[in-house]
Amino acid sequence: MRKNWSFIWIILLIAASLVLGFSVGKYYRMFSPDIRMLRTEQNKISEALDVISRNYVDTVDVKRLTESAVAQIVSELDPHSSYIPAAEVESSNEDLEKSFSGIGIQFNMQSDTIIVISIISGGPAEKAGLMPFDRIMTVDDSIIAGRSLGTNKVMRMLRGTKDSKVRLGIQRGDAENLTEFELTRGDIPNYSIDASFIVNKKIGYIKVTRFARDTYNEFLTSIAKLRQQGAESFIVDLRDNPGGYMEPAVYMVNEFLSKGSMIVYTQGRAHRRTETHSNGKGSCQDIPIVLLINELSGSASEIFTGAIQDNDRGLIIGRRSYGKGLVQTKLDLSDRSELLLTIARYYTPSGRCIQKNYELGKSDEYGLDLYNRYMHGEFYSADSIKMNDSIEYKTVSGRTVYGGGGIMPDIFIPRDTTGITSYFSNVINTGVLYQFALDFSDKNHDELKTFGDYHALFDYLKQQQLFDKFADFAALKGIKKRPLLMEISRDLIETQIYAYIVRNFFDNEGFYQIFLKNDATLNKAVDVINDGRWNPTVFDARKPGREGEALKSAYVSGSHIQKSVYALYD
Repeated sequence: MRKNWSFIWIILLIAASLVLGFSVGKYYRMFSPDIRMLRTEQNKISEALDVISRNYVDTVDVKRLTESAVAQIVSELDPHSSYIPAAEVESSNEDLEKSFSGIGIQFNMQSDTIIVISIISGGPAEKAGLMPFDRIMTVDDSIIAGRSLGTNKVMRMLRGTKDSKVRLGIQRGDAENLTEFELTRGDIPNYSIDASFIVNKKIGYIKVTRFARDTYNEFLTSIAKLRQQGAESFIVDLRDNPGGYMEPAVYMVNEFLSKGSMIVYTQGRAHRRTETHSNGKGSCQDIPIVLLINELSGSASEIFTGAIQDNDRGLIIGRRSYGKGLVQTKLDLSDRSELLLTIARYYTPSGRCIQKNYELGKSDEYGLDLYNRYMHGEFYSADSIKMNDSIEYKTVSGRTVYGGGGIMPDIFIPRDTTGITSYFSNVINTGVLYQFALDFSDKNHDELKTFGDYHALFDYLKQQQLFDKFADFAALKGIKKRPLLMEISRDLIETQIYAYIVRNFFDNEGFYQIFLKNDATLNKAVDVINDGRWNPTVFDARKPGREGEALKSAYVSGSHIQKSVYALYD
């Protein structure tokens, strides 16, 4: 009996100890300095809103005030953290997803009228019978023609939940009456690789516009297609690519690296260092590669670029990248809104911090960085770039690189100013050049659509004296003819007119092959591959007398990091 009571007392003592432990822990958490401060500040915000709601002279929208308060709090953090209201969460995710729900058209606005440019194969629009150059006059019961709604508003009207219905009033050709089509919205593929083609002999070119959910699969498809066409080396164009998801960039660069090569690592105050290494299963480990970057290449583009450069796997050509090396994650709030919150920083394999300098709460100043770089002359001259040799990093082969402000190219290519005049800038900035290409395509689409490939259409367009027709069109739009400036810009204007017209009939494949015909950065990439100088350990851009290509990537790095290892790939 005594043994039984002893056992019971032991159980009671253990239970009491557990209760006491939980209580002490709860007490400690509640009254630790950080938690006490957080609870105090939360109470202050709630108290202030309550006081305003009960005592302010007029009726106030407390929900709106709360939204503003949260947005203001987040704006005091780094420039890439943000608050996403519940109503905008779905649309904020669309651009990076594999697909979205819509009707499957590409359109443009011409004189406040929506003109269908192309129909996505297999989509709802094709199934319903819509055709290129149809004009959308009404959506459901709303007249949209002549209302200057803007592209984003029209997109929101055309997109919607899968299997929902939308009625379109279409004007086709010169028909006096509208034809009504009822479409059932469906999944529309959201492509992130604009073009892939053989650019010169056995060199494949791939244009990656963002890193979305399905970019890696698109990339593999492009590589397979180009290798089938004889490609033995690749140029990957990441210019103007703002980034996106990290994972596809990691998988893509893995295709080019041998087993065990570091790709990237991340670390933050509450985020332990996490390293990502290649698995040695890539399909292009021995194939020459050159990357093209510029000042608008950011985030995942810089992860890709940094891994290639630090592993001495290929040359980087262009201009210094954007410098976005902060890692964000989406955190759900109770009302289905989201915080896009920075939790860590990206670092290249050599230890360079990709992120450029910023101050908390000063996103406006941060946003002026590219403008300041432009005004300083960085886009036009390597000598205009400030260098700091105080902190050095080493690539796998021992080359010196520097960090803390984007990725510096191995070969600097200034922004091309050939043919740029005030007349050219005017027709570009006002959209007149593009308007002319659309107008010409619209008025002549019955004839232009008969060409079997973009080469035949391109040859035809070069015989049509489009430059003179464009000058007349621009004059009617209020842009005065300036013969001398027009002649200086003639080649540039004609090339862009041809490219935009071709895109209206053959999408981006034809567009880029014409648009990039005289692209200095692409041409330099072709040259270094043809000359066998694509390998950084063979081609040393820093040796004097190398065609002015020498450029040190010299920027102050980020903070020292404590080492621990986690391999994504096995």
